[in-house]
Amino acid sequence: MIRRHLMALRVALMLGDGATAVLVFLAASFLRFRDGDPAELWQSIGIDLRLAALLFAGTWITVLWFSGLYRLSVRWRLWTEARDIARATLVVLAITLSTLFLFKQEDVSRLFLAFLFICQPAVTLGGRALLRAAFETIRRRGHDARYMLVVGTGRLAQDFADRIESHSGLGIRIIGHLAAPGEDERVTTRPIIGTVDEIEEILHSRVVDEVAVCLPPSAARFIEPITGLAAGEGKTVRLPVDPVEEILPTALHEEFDGFVVRSLIHDGQREVGLVVKRVVDIVGASIGLLVLSPLLLGTALVIRIRDGSPVLFRQTRVGLHGRPFTIYKFRSMVDGAEDQIETVRHLNERSGVTFKATNDPRVTRMGSWLRKTSIDELPQLWNVLIGSMSLVGPRPPLPTEVLHYDIWHRRRLSMKPGITGLWQVEARHDPDFDRWVEHDLVYIDGWTIWLDLKILARTLPALLAHGGR
Repeated sequence: MIRRHLMALRVALMLGDGATAVLVFLAASFLRFRDGDPAELWQSIGIDLRLAALLFAGTWITVLWFSGLYRLSVRWRLWTEARDIARATLVVLAITLSTLFLFKQEDVSRLFLAFLFICQPAVTLGGRALLRAAFETIRRRGHDARYMLVVGTGRLAQDFADRIESHSGLGIRIIGHLAAPGEDERVTTRPIIGTVDEIEEILHSRVVDEVAVCLPPSAARFIEPITGLAAGEGKTVRLPVDPVEEILPTALHEEFDGFVVRSLIHDGQREVGLVVKRVVDIVGASIGLLVLSPLLLGTALVIRIRDGSPVLFRQTRVGLHGRPFTIYKFRSMVDGAEDQIETVRHLNERSGVTFKATNDPRVTRMGSWLRKTSIDELPQLWNVLIGSMSLVGPRPPLPTEVLHYDIWHRRRLSMKPGITGLWQVEARHDPDFDRWVEHDLVYIDGWTIWLDLKILARTLPALLAHGGR
């Protein structure tokens, strides 16, 4: 669980270490050779300055990796970090000197090397300390928090929850405990929000990302049904257990602050990929909003002139693991259209819990064109930028739809909803809601960055071929 929750910090440290290595190498070159052009001086001995900086950065990150400086733990000490960086510095120095000797580059300035290998470890240590402090502050303030439900009220549940909350950098918030029949004691100081029998209702009414099952042997009969229900809905399941117990032998085993934790993780070992997905979302949404800003402003102006205010349509949707968020679209219906839903219910062309009517009388003339071109969806790029949506993912449902979900439907909430998705390029006009969900689950189970890129590439042709909605 450490690897999963600190993956963003791990990636940030790698990027930071690489960037500082390049900058320190360039700074050392310019300071040492400030009386001339550093690039020309390096070129005179057959080395391109930019390539040399990149090679140094790559070597630096590689040595830090093999020195264990990216194997993060919940207990971080500055002295330990400084010691490990010093050891890595000696290794990189040895590699550098050996390389220069092999390639007969004795002309490289010794003063340059001294400056480089004094400043680099100092800058790395300082940068890492600042990154950790920033990460800790962001998590402590609740940004990107994950919410854990603890099943159990005994000593094990209390101790495990205490350890979780003592490490605020993990970003995990305990929402409460569930009591189980057969527990000999109840020592938790946190609220008991229900019993094991009420777990399904609680999972459906609260935002729950993870379920920690901390039950004594006397209540062990509840472990299998609880893990089955939670994992079936896409929740991450944690079981802090005695190392000799054979509970969930196929689960991921990790050590966490004195506990052996066995985990069932719905999205497998895709932590790095999910960080990359978020980076792609931020970059893609930023570029999209910038490039499309004339179209967005022009559309807003036309809607304001033709149909009046409001220009944007705001609606509550359900996101990752039940998180409510406000979705933004250009208004394509008459103002107050949601209050008229019952008057057009008979026009519904979809089976299941969703509503869709081709000739919906609430749609304005301008709105019909916006929907046909899908321009009304473009403001959702803002949702992607702030993190409530992704460029690619399951369709974001309404709260009223989620209330009628079957258990297997709810697993589609285990990934952020997207502006487009497999459902849009393959089942956009399929009237069967279950078919939509099947496509979403195929996407979730087989997700890769490459799959996202393929779906994005197929979205525009799908819109042109089918004429929007």
